[in-house]
Amino acid sequence: MTTTEQRIALVIGATGGIGGEAASALIRHGWTVRALTRRAQPGRAGIEWIEGDAMVAADVARAARGVQLIVHAANPPGYKNWGKLVLPMIDNTIAAAKVEGARILLPGTVYNFGLETFPLIDETAPQAPTTRKGKIRVEMERRLKAASAQGAPVLIVRAGDFFGPHAGNNWFGQAVVKSGAPVKSVTEPSAKGLAHAWAYLPDLAETMARLLDHADRLAAFEVFHFGGHMLAWGEMAASVRRVTGQPKLPVMSFPWWLVVALSPMVRIFGEMAEMRYLWRAPLVLDDRKLQAFLGDVPQTPLDSAVAASLRGLGCLDHPLPAGEGGTRRVAVGG
Repeated sequence: MTTTEQRIALVIGATGGIGGEAASALIRHGWTVRALTRRAQPGRAGIEWIEGDAMVAADVARAARGVQLIVHAANPPGYKNWGKLVLPMIDNTIAAAKVEGARILLPGTVYNFGLETFPLIDETAPQAPTTRKGKIRVEMERRLKAASAQGAPVLIVRAGDFFGPHAGNNWFGQAVVKSGAPVKSVTEPSAKGLAHAWAYLPDLAETMARLLDHADRLAAFEVFHFGGHMLAWGEMAASVRRVTGQPKLPVMSFPWWLVVALSPMVRIFGEMAEMRYLWRAPLVLDDRKLQAFLGDVPQTPLDSAVAASLRGLGCLDHPLPAGEGGTRRVAVGG
């Protein structure tokens, strides 16, 4: 496709963190963007909102007519009903993409991998997760790989834990700091002395858009790892201290003992406890393939990324200006 031809993308999950940032990045790169939503959304330049449900195949097919790309960023918030929702939604996306001959873009996670692949994980690492969510992620990618041989090319970009000005449900805004209030302390979820992969969503979305600018070089089934910010225990907290101007801001370890103890009674704690292993071992995404492909991978300096994230979460005195850092912060899962 030449740069003069119209490129149309459907974003499923545009009201969420990565979906919203992906929509913004695609618009910057000249795409016309549609977004599937269950509820009416405020007008936003560059996006055509289409009413429908990602769980309804006919809705997805209707929204996808004439598109060259479907961004599958649908993700049930708080891990709720993953087993019943995640696979039917990806099946609906695959069916629509096959009809249109559209590429599917999936923001991937590290859930696919067990401890045997740590600490440095590349795109070819074996996928043998022991968690329920990890097994669902592996099955998603298996179905996508099959679809890529049936007329629907696939691009998967895996990344670490999300943070950003409009990241929605994420560890940064729900554990590291408290959303909607001035920062009084910082919590570090990982074990001391370990590196952990964090993905700043505007950088991740820009990376995806740049990859799509070179779609002619992509294989039918292509996977990249996005390295992001590799932070040891205390580095995220140190950045928050610098950004807030509070060098003595208390830094605490995450109360995993409490999460584990309450996990049988509190569903969300049970879901968190299942993924605890990701914070107890060093986790680094090997992004050499991405570096070789793009040459220049976007990476916002950590303090700038943290400042934008805190403003977006309402944790700094000055709110995030309209349009800065990506899409507006609204509920995940549209």
